[in-house]
Amino acid sequence: MEEFARDRLTGSLRRGAVKKHVAAIHVSGKLTLLQRKLSNVLLLNAYDTLTTNRRHQIDARTLCMMIGYNSNDFDTLKDSLRGLAETVAEWDMLDEQGRQEWGVSSLLSYAKLKGGVCEYAYSDALAEKLHDPKVFALINLNIQRRFTSGHALALYENCYRFIRTGSTGWWSLDLFRRLMGVADSAYYESYKHLNAKIIKPAVAEVNKTSNILVTPEVKKMGRQVTDIRFLIEENPQLAILDLDDGEGIRNGAVYARLRGLGVSDRLARQWIGQHGEDYVGRKIDYVAGQEGVRNPVRYLSAAIKADFGADGQGGTPAQAPPPSSDRAKRLARIKALVEARSPTQRDADKRMFLSRLEGAARDDFERHGWMSALNAERIVAFWEDLVPGAFDEEA
Repeated sequence: MEEFARDRLTGSLRRGAVKKHVAAIHVSGKLTLLQRKLSNVLLLNAYDTLTTNRRHQIDARTLCMMIGYNSNDFDTLKDSLRGLAETVAEWDMLDEQGRQEWGVSSLLSYAKLKGGVCEYAYSDALAEKLHDPKVFALINLNIQRRFTSGHALALYENCYRFIRTGSTGWWSLDLFRRLMGVADSAYYESYKHLNAKIIKPAVAEVNKTSNILVTPEVKKMGRQVTDIRFLIEENPQLAILDLDDGEGIRNGAVYARLRGLGVSDRLARQWIGQHGEDYVGRKIDYVAGQEGVRNPVRYLSAAIKADFGADGQGGTPAQAPPPSSDRAKRLARIKALVEARSPTQRDADKRMFLSRLEGAARDDFERHGWMSALNAERIVAFWEDLVPGAFDEEA
């Protein structure tokens, strides 16, 4: 057995005040990287109503995008859902009264695809075990999607739950092989092979990809390795993924947008230092919303100096008037479309759109999301494709 795709969930069921209260949820068989990601997304999507709703739904196209499938690759999605439904989850833990509890359940009690929607359910017993605030906090899809190896993701999930204690504690090699999903392979009974093919590559990817750094240590009996543990610390370079780390102007989103427009490093730092990120960011937005600008850098310089856009202040006669009421209606429609999506779907929508952007356009969207003036036409086209007829009322 290998520990559940929610291996970190075992830690979530361990109350911080009672360190010995550890709940182990294991899964029979192997989970591929895509199956791990799939199970995480399904749990995230269902979490808010995990114990109140028996059935959960998610748009199938969204689900595919969240886990890296081609949005039309429903055969692969079916295979992975089938695999999760055929996988057995088993737990053996102490309850709140200190009594031993053992249980077994399929990972998904059922799953079906109908009308472009994926419907699925957990057994009541498993849903109860999975529903814990700490579980939800550890499901970070932003980190998860960076992984390319199932072994690395499994190692990350098992180590991250021990970030506060700084160490996983000693695991026997048999347990570690189960956690990595290689317990049934005779090849990995050799520590030499296990270290070369599983441990070293997984450690390297965790340290490069995630918000923690792990260091393996081993315990020997004579010359034979019998146990392994991992020391854990925060990764200072990726402590808060995709967010400004506050360690200098060059790390900021506004700086990136300025550079994307062709502003020199010196001038970008000068503008931000003198006026602040918020002010410069607003001027970038103002310039992006104008039409017919031949030299964005020169016009941005004038906008910053003369505070274009403030109290009706405008630029040169060559510039277009402020956004029309039609554009305002379109922005309101986009906002309504976004709000109608579930949190998981919103994340997938952003990923889909970002994958089509580069340079300044990508920077602008990362800062302003669906209100990005620089991507206005692309955004409308995207939502028209996603929700046919979404803007018909404007015609």
